[in-house]
Amino acid sequence: MQRQLPPPFRPKLHQGDAIAGVCLIRLENIRPRRFPRAVGLSSENAAHRVAVVWDDLTGTREGVYIPRRDTGSLVNHLAGGRLFPGEHQRATFRVTEDEQRIALHMQSADGRVVIDVAGRTAERLPESSRFRTVDEASAFFESGGVGYSVTSSGSRLDGVVRKTESWKVEPLSIEQARSTYFENPTIFPSGSIAFDCGLIMRNIPHEWEAAEEMYV
Repeated sequence: MQRQLPPPFRPKLHQGDAIAGVCLIRLENIRPRRFPRAVGLSSENAAHRVAVVWDDLTGTREGVYIPRRDTGSLVNHLAGGRLFPGEHQRATFRVTEDEQRIALHMQSADGRVVIDVAGRTAERLPESSRFRTVDEASAFFESGGVGYSVTSSGSRLDGVVRKTESWKVEPLSIEQARSTYFENPTIFPSGSIAFDCGLIMRNIPHEWEAAEEMYV
């Protein structure tokens, strides 16, 4: 995993393993602060991310490194990296869900990434998970509120800070989970990466703020 990270990042380990994943994000009523909900936009989005730590003048910090963002929103694609941090690639999403089950298919417009995820709400994590409890997994991901994502410049990373009013994680029993990004053997050789678990969060009020840019 370290080979996939630019300096100054290094993997944030759990039980000796690096933790990466796909964050599938449905944004609803997104708008500038103090604007009414009526003008808000909604979109389906995907972020491939790696939990990381790094050192700066304040000490050791933690967050996520995002090598790729995809979106079903033309607004996010055009404005990302310009009006707000985070360049997004265009993609098509198909999502079906009810209170117990969710299924998602994503195809990126550039043909480089396909995601398929399907699962049902559950009471516990799979026995094979490196996280012993849901609370342990929740704490691990809640602390990664600062994200730095790749830009087309190749040297600048856009930074964003996630702020939530609440935080509630539930396990998702996975029927299918694949991403061609993680299946790419030129990035992750055979045997170097394995599925761990699925988690879901619903109806979480939140804000996004720009973080200081980083150059690598």
